[in-house]
Amino acid sequence: MTRQDSHRPRTRGEPLSPTELDREAEEVTLAVMAASRLLIAISARALASTDDSLTLPQLRALVVLGTCGPVKLAALAATLGVNPSTALRMVERLESVGLIDRKTNPANRREVVLSLTPAGGALVERVLVHRRTEIRALVQQLPAAARAGLVPALKAFTDAADEMAVDPLDEMRRVGGLIDDPLNPRPPDAPQGGRRRSKDTAT
Repeated sequence: MTRQDSHRPRTRGEPLSPTELDREAEEVTLAVMAASRLLIAISARALASTDDSLTLPQLRALVVLGTCGPVKLAALAATLGVNPSTALRMVERLESVGLIDRKTNPANRREVVLSLTPAGGALVERVLVHRRTEIRALVQQLPAAARAGLVPALKAFTDAADEMAVDPLDEMRRVGGLIDDPLNPRPPDAPQGGRRRSKDTAT
């Protein structure tokens, strides 16, 4: 397509040229990255309003434990994408402030099993509620047409990333990191490797 053709009015239904497709993809990429930065900032504000001594990686560890726990230390490290020594330092910090409970696996004394304390679970809940409230307030500011278009666009985006996305519970099953809690055993019909969890969780 010549430079002159690139500025001519588009006929309804006419496909985009390769150059226009590249430009459109770049615009969408930049918009998604900006939205991602916004969501990270919202998460940081939600955490700071609840406990400004914790970091976002530490919050993510707590959310993973809230979704999947009790789990092995090595499995937590794999799910967070860090090495075990880094995960251990994080766990020691969270344990010192009473947010994580660390015990030896009774089935294998060489393994460490982690779970949230009641205080850890309450903190995660407060942060997620604060984050959802702030996101909801932003969404409510959008015009109705923009809100209506946002839902299918975001669903299409997450569907396209399905194979790349990592669900903490699925990742824990993959690495064999789920441990049954003796005080809350897995129901007979629950998936192998861990007890059932509510679907209303976030990462």
